[in-house]
Amino acid sequence: MILVTGATGNVGRHLVGELLTAGAAVRALSRDPATANLPSEAQVARTDEMPLDGVTSLFLNPAVFWHGLDDLLARAVDRGVRRVVMLSSAAALDDDPSNDLAVHHLAIERAIEATGMEWTFTRPGEFASNALGWREAIRAGAPVREPYATARSTPIHERDIAAVAAKALLTDALVGAKPVLTGPEQLTHPEMVGLIGEAAGRPARFEEVAPEQAREEMLGRPYMREGLVDVLLRLRARAVDHPAAPSGEVERITGRPGRTFKEWAADHADDFR
Repeated sequence: MILVTGATGNVGRHLVGELLTAGAAVRALSRDPATANLPSEAQVARTDEMPLDGVTSLFLNPAVFWHGLDDLLARAVDRGVRRVVMLSSAAALDDDPSNDLAVHHLAIERAIEATGMEWTFTRPGEFASNALGWREAIRAGAPVREPYATARSTPIHERDIAAVAAKALLTDALVGAKPVLTGPEQLTHPEMVGLIGEAAGRPARFEEVAPEQAREEMLGRPYMREGLVDVLLRLRARAVDHPAAPSGEVERITGRPGRTFKEWAADHADDFR
């Protein structure tokens, strides 16, 4: 039995599908099972109940546990869970103590390592699905307003993250690995906005704003706090002159090329119409 936390999230939903297709038994956690809309083959349970009986492997999404894991890992060891695959972050490569993203993910990685369970830490960089935050602007015909227009990143399709996580849960190939996952290409945000517009069949514009203005707007969004906003802006500024290169890990692990952002935009075109 594989327990998937964050099962209705961008990665979790696809992971549940990957595991079921492979014939695995899946218990999928959701805050509200009644509205989870997950495949009927999956057992669906409440996140706050965290049923670990019979579970041998655990997919851990730290976004579900931003305020701490409590006794989850100790309970998992006690119940005989043998493996943890964590949705970590490429931010974990940064040892800057002011980087909230790095601190959060590294603390959980180290706690998992200390349990003695088998582990894999997938470390994706920028999620292509972050672009869903541009939905309202593009639907309204307004420009997407972001700083650092020339910064380049390697957005990764959530399906590729799920495919790597499934490999880590179903085989021994990634035990003890910390693969940094990226998309197959470097793109600027203006280029990404353009690809979304093409896929959705509607105008999509980008407007560069000053970092100070962007910071103010970001702080007004749900779940955005000061430390996190400053880290995101600092990472974006770094990507102007020092963009991350495609890692090639998705293709190495899955045996097929990573999906492009153009493919992601086509998959999500209805979100922007």
